[in-house]
Amino acid sequence: MDRLLARLERTFLGRLAIEKLTTFIVGGMAITYVLCLARPEFVLHLILVPELVPSQPWRLVTFLFLPPQTSMIWVLFSLYFTWLIGSNLEQEWGPLKFNFYYLLGAIGTAVAGWVTGTAQTNIYLNMSLFFAFATLFPDYEIRLFFVLPVKVKWMGLLSGAYVIYKFAVGGMSTKVAVGVVFANYLLFFAGHIAALVKGRRALVRQAARRAEQRPQATEREEDARVCAICGKKQEDGADIRVCSCEKCGGTPRQLCLEHARNH
Repeated sequence: MDRLLARLERTFLGRLAIEKLTTFIVGGMAITYVLCLARPEFVLHLILVPELVPSQPWRLVTFLFLPPQTSMIWVLFSLYFTWLIGSNLEQEWGPLKFNFYYLLGAIGTAVAGWVTGTAQTNIYLNMSLFFAFATLFPDYEIRLFFVLPVKVKWMGLLSGAYVIYKFAVGGMSTKVAVGVVFANYLLFFAGHIAALVKGRRALVRQAARRAEQRPQATEREEDARVCAICGKKQEDGADIRVCSCEKCGGTPRQLCLEHARNH
């Protein structure tokens, strides 16, 4: 995928990529939220309903601007968080790759609607953006409830568990909607995830080798402890101490307990 996008970026498509796409999306969601405050039924004209698309084709686009249906403060937080995610992804990937990721997710959502014949929103599409962000920036911290610092990777794992649950218990429309959107995620991140797994396995193997070697080194050190005066060894039960007093000339010497006290 990366090689294909790199080639496309060198063609005219690279110049057609929309820069700051997230700003337009979040701006549209904010405008939609204000309009829905004035006319709550307005949102019904934006949802992607497959059977209405032939007579109302704008629904193929307007569903992307559906805001969260919740309190104003959480809408503001959600819009800011969506902008933060999209802006960082675009900065990391470049406009073309980010455009492709979002476009394929939107097309997948539309396909899910046509296949199942059910209305679709942008919920799973926006969650796929969050999973991409959590994969690329796992240690990024946000303030949960504006107070508690939490790394994005933990929120990503919880969100992933929720999506898997919805896929398991949901109907066919939910399964298809989740499946097509997150197939897009795997298309972009399969190689990245495989590299992370290989790296984790390598770290585990290195830690195991160090753990195997550490006791052996300790045993060799203990076996080598011998009193410099009488020759008693720690392996024979002698209590060997290290002494660097003035009588020893300030140089550390190994002495049994008896000679460490009297020498």
